[in-house]
Amino acid sequence: MTMTPADLNDQRGSVTDGVTHPDPGAKAQRRRFTTGYKLKILEEYDAGDAESRGALLRRESLHTSHISEWRRKRDSGSFNAQVRPARSSGSEREAERLRRKNEQLEDELAKTKLALEITGKAHALLELISESADTTAKRTR
Repeated sequence: MTMTPADLNDQRGSVTDGVTHPDPGAKAQRRRFTTGYKLKILEEYDAGDAESRGALLRRESLHTSHISEWRRKRDSGSFNAQVRPARSSGSEREAERLRRKNEQLEDELAKTKLALEITGKAHALLELISESADTTAKRTR
């Protein structure tokens, strides 16, 4: 069967049976499976014998590592905890960037204040030494 460009456009970025199929012309990306699809495959895999399990994996282009990982997550109850955190808005990212910059500047300010304090003490010590040297020089005359 020959597919027309319109047929290809209909298939791009489609979701079928819980699996996202990317645009064929796009850069290769990792497949993403919905929780419902994973549970359906696990149920079918666990119900079958060795031959049907292999056929299922070949048909769905899966590996046994998928099954073992999904089974582990299902048994631990972490399928429900797979919700991604919401993306932060531009203003939140900008606020976080400014917060980090502020912390960096405060650290630099504290170092500068410490350096000035040390310089001031060193200057005072040198003046004290200079005065005692002047006093000693006047006595010896």
